[in-house]
Amino acid sequence: MERPSLEFNLPDTHEDGKLYVVDSLNNLNKLNVCPAESQRSLDEEENTSGTGENMAGSNTRNQCLFFVIFILTLIVSLALVSFAIFLIFQTRNEVDQISSRLLSEKKNIEELKKLNNIILRHLNQSRIKE
Repeated sequence: MERPSLEFNLPDTHEDGKLYVVDSLNNLNKLNVCPAESQRSLDEEENTSGTGENMAGSNTRNQCLFFVIFILTLIVSLALVSFAIFLIFQTRNEVDQISSRLLSEKKNIEELKKLNNIILRHLNQSRIKE
């Protein structure tokens, strides 16, 4: 007298029952021992325990992303510093040009003053003679 499927399914059901009981006891122990915040971290640890390779890949991807962003930041910073140095040199050249123009204008003004004085003297002398 054979028992068709009860013998084969019974051990599997018994194993599942044991796992269910152990799981329930673990959950009960967590509720009694751990506060709510610790429970969340334990649950997260359980959820991520099987995905170690996923986390390693994610960590590597995050490091690569950080490295790329860091390099881009350095390039942008270098470009901004280069632009600032260019503006400083450009401004220095403009100031040099303006100062040289002012010096030449100052010389011209002094020459005009001398000529004006000479003309005034000449006019004064001519009026005196008349």
